[in-house]
Amino acid sequence: MCGIAGRILNAPGKVGNDLVELMDAQEHRGADSTGFAVYGIPRDTGYVLRGMGFDKSRMDADLEAFRAVLKEHKADMIADPRIVTDAHKHYCFRIEISDPADLAAWVRDADDLSGQIEIQSCGRSLEIIKDTGGAEEVAAKHGVREMIGTHGLGHARLATESSVLPNASHPFWARPFSDVAIVHNGQITDYFTWRDRLQRMGYRFLTENDSELIAVWVSDQMKAGLTMAQALKKSITSIDGVFTYMIATPQGIGFAKDRFAMKPLVVIDQNGELAMATEEQAVRRVFADECDVINYDGPSLTGIWGVGNQKVAA
Repeated sequence: MCGIAGRILNAPGKVGNDLVELMDAQEHRGADSTGFAVYGIPRDTGYVLRGMGFDKSRMDADLEAFRAVLKEHKADMIADPRIVTDAHKHYCFRIEISDPADLAAWVRDADDLSGQIEIQSCGRSLEIIKDTGGAEEVAAKHGVREMIGTHGLGHARLATESSVLPNASHPFWARPFSDVAIVHNGQITDYFTWRDRLQRMGYRFLTENDSELIAVWVSDQMKAGLTMAQALKKSITSIDGVFTYMIATPQGIGFAKDRFAMKPLVVIDQNGELAMATEEQAVRRVFADECDVINYDGPSLTGIWGVGNQKVAA
């Protein structure tokens, strides 16, 4: 059920191409939809938004309403939106914006339009691309192989509990925290309990996917003062279920495995350049030469890999 992957380079390079290879190798684990979170070279100001609209016949009106909310928060689009459409009813977009006066306040108001148009990532460097179909299909449609960056995540989804649409697919952005993304293999059994608690704290969820919860939960723990390493460890005893997840920020990628160790994770680390995946045959797509494979098969494991050959202790 589902396949996840991560990739870290020592310097900006063709990380998009490598993520496509990692996910193409795992398409048999879920071809309902495929997603990628790519961390490019960070911009000093402004954000890149990725998202979707639900009805392309309303695209012009939806984008105009979206822009109006931006202007209410003293921001605007700084380039024409890049739109991707096909035979499906939905459309996908990439929009560059200037800085809103208050990012969280703008996200809250923009999410009032989520029945029409939905932000799926917001970041100085993060771009989440996700759509229905397998890795090659999604990559060709959105130009993922050509994307340059330092690191990223991938996911192949077999839908078990929510709809087959891009907005229900992974990776998930930890709204409203910029530049945080997650991929997850497993099931959170106390999802509704935690969702209710986080909603009462003011957080908003746009899907019924339990993976969206993990992204917000970890980010909230860090907002409260925990390091990522501490938040990862706390998640193992605080969140109930069977899971392996990876969470990315501009500084690196962390992971956590539940107490039952039912969801696999394998890693190849060659001098700080890493590939991680659910299956060994996937990481071999990136590292074809003979090398050691680390199998994280034990219970209650966590770790963090830094970007740029930086070792970050868990």
